Amino acid sequence: MSQTGTLMGFVHRRRRGAELFLLVLALAVGIGAYAAVGLGVEGVVPADLVGYGGWLTGLIVAAHVTVRLVAPYADPVLLPLVAALNGLGLAVLRRLDLTYEANGVAQHTFARQQLTWMTLGVILFIAALFLLRDHRALQRFTYTSGLAGIALLILPFLPGIGRNINGARIWINVAGFSFQPGEVAKVMLVIAFAGYLVLHRDALALAGRRVVFIDLPRGRDLGPILAMFGVSMMVLVLQNDLGSSLLFFGLFLAMLYVATERPGWLVVGGLMFGGGALAAYTFVGNVQRRFDIWLHPMNYYPGTSYQPVEAMFGMGWGGLIGRGLGDGFPERVPFAYSDFILSTIGEELGLTAVMAIVLCYGLIVERALRIALISRDGFGKLMAVGLGAIFALQVFVVVGGVTGLIPLTGLTTPFLSYGGSSLVANWVVIALLLRISDQARRPAPRLDPVDDQAADSESTQVVKLR
Repeated sequence: MSQTGTLMGFVHRRRRGAELFLLVLALAVGIGAYAAVGLGVEGVVPADLVGYGGWLTGLIVAAHVTVRLVAPYADPVLLPLVAALNGLGLAVLRRLDLTYEANGVAQHTFARQQLTWMTLGVILFIAALFLLRDHRALQRFTYTSGLAGIALLILPFLPGIGRNINGARIWINVAGFSFQPGEVAKVMLVIAFAGYLVLHRDALALAGRRVVFIDLPRGRDLGPILAMFGVSMMVLVLQNDLGSSLLFFGLFLAMLYVATERPGWLVVGGLMFGGGALAAYTFVGNVQRRFDIWLHPMNYYPGTSYQPVEAMFGMGWGGLIGRGLGDGFPERVPFAYSDFILSTIGEELGLTAVMAIVLCYGLIVERALRIALISRDGFGKLMAVGLGAIFALQVFVVVGGVTGLIPLTGLTTPFLSYGGSSLVANWVVIALLLRISDQARRPAPRLDPVDDQAADSESTQVVKLR
């Protein structure tokens, strides 16, 4: 085989065997951590280890088989990374459940409920891969997705179903079930942004005035970024949610920059969001309070800064390798199971585990950008960038808030924190990334050149001259 043929064979390998091997390692992390929790807290291996391990293995195997059947050329690393994070999150939630029950606070079933949400997430993951055979079909729903995303962001404001929890109005309650519509809205907005930018990126890429070696955009092209800025400020002011506001605006800005390759958009967007955040700090009490707690946490301890300060104490006590699962006191942090699950991991598994988790998220973002690079269509490229930006921005906001790098926000840690809305939506995001990668890595239709001599011999007719 020629060198070119060898290279093409390497590029288009399916790599499902490598994925299966990595999934075995990921399951070992999740099930091993669950067993370690039982040994650390109760001193015995959990009695339901076989049932739990079997259920978790069944879900992951079902996802893997689905990828083998309908997306055989998809990226082989994404699913194992997600399986490892989700399995570790379930084990940490089980560790908190046992502590809460031992302290007589209440009977908590965070791990059991999270496993239920994971089951629903995997079902939707499988359904998305089976039903969506070509991601380019989503481009037809550009404006429909945009309207749906805006409608989902407005839902928490409606009387009767909107709920204000911990100072942020980002929840709705329907038939006794709480749901965070913003988690679905981010996927809808990625589809809308990708479809819009594919159609209008040539106009948006035109440069306007040049200032300090940067080509700023034309004034007439500021409409889309002004509209998205208005949406993000609405989320910030009306919902008191700085994290979601930064997520939505940063998502649009990242996709706009990739589509146009104009750094001027980053300058304009950064100045706009900085000015909006400053105005919110001046006029919105909740935002100002979060900034003050971030800058002077000990001035508010043990009052409103109790949670972030206790989280920092716990992570400092955990040190490099942690106290061990079951040997810390993560329950001192009120929301250790959701917003501050990373502090629980830092206290009991140490800085090493936190760095490993951040590396896993970094690999997810890297694989998303790799998918964007090799994608054959503009819509797929922008969609992969947007889906990767969701993880990058969300993890930056969460980790930065827990460690004190930036003001604390209310976003969840993907696949780790307790929360059905986030978990289900993120499993769908991974399904979309796998679908795009399958299309990008799949061999292009082969058009063999027709042999000229064969063609001539077949088309030549012999005519006898008498």
